[in-house]
Amino acid sequence: YLRKNGQAKAEKKASRIAAEGICRIAIDGTKAAIVEVNSETDFVAKNETFQTFVESVAKQALTTTAADMDAFMAEAWAEDTSKTVKDALVEKVATIGENLNIRRYETIEAPVVVDYIHGGGRIGVIVAAETDVVNDAVKEALKNIAMQIAALNPKYVSADEVSEEYIAHEKEILLAQIMNDPKESQKPEKVIEGMVMGRIKKEFKEICLLDQVYVKAEDGKQSVAQYIADVAKANGANLSVKKFVRFETGEGLEKKQEDFA
Repeated sequence: YLRKNGQAKAEKKASRIAAEGICRIAIDGTKAAIVEVNSETDFVAKNETFQTFVESVAKQALTTTAADMDAFMAEAWAEDTSKTVKDALVEKVATIGENLNIRRYETIEAPVVVDYIHGGGRIGVIVAAETDVVNDAVKEALKNIAMQIAALNPKYVSADEVSEEYIAHEKEILLAQIMNDPKESQKPEKVIEGMVMGRIKKEFKEICLLDQVYVKAEDGKQSVAQYIADVAKANGANLSVKKFVRFETGEGLEKKQEDFA
């Protein structure tokens, strides 16, 4: 009866917008999982019962074999295998009294993984690195890089990951901008080509982690790639960042508009 009742309550609340919430991370040795679980209000996002639940979801994601979100929701809940993940969520909806949604999760595996949670869970970052030396200095450097990712939101690790389609699309836009400018459009083709490539390189410095200026750079110029190289040299390590995942709570979700008028 209780489960049926909870299900009915959850269905009633399902139409409400849940765009607040938190990210949480679970790490076990060389594997890390990050999850985002949404609530309707920031008040619930700060609630201990909700936060503990999200931590459990992160642990679940660490060991999941599910290929997609539907399979994940149908999986046995690790803390009580008589329930599914969806059952556990429905129970929390009934307890907390808000629409909740397990939005997404991702896992990474590497010789060393580090995590960083910003703003109480508003942003979560996991970083996977290859290194033959794992010590406090290397871990601290990777933590600094995780903070960089949280703050500057790069889209790729390096320019090698940027697809040809993306570059072609950007070139098209930039070329159109130049051609619409009465002065710039008169320049020779070679010069225009150089201008386009220069602007794309500049964009790489924003969207590619390794090309970004390292936020803690003392000279204000050192790139993340140079910072990693310096740390590697100082520790006699072969160190490289392979992958990162950055979740920001509610990104791309419609927020509930409060009308106090």
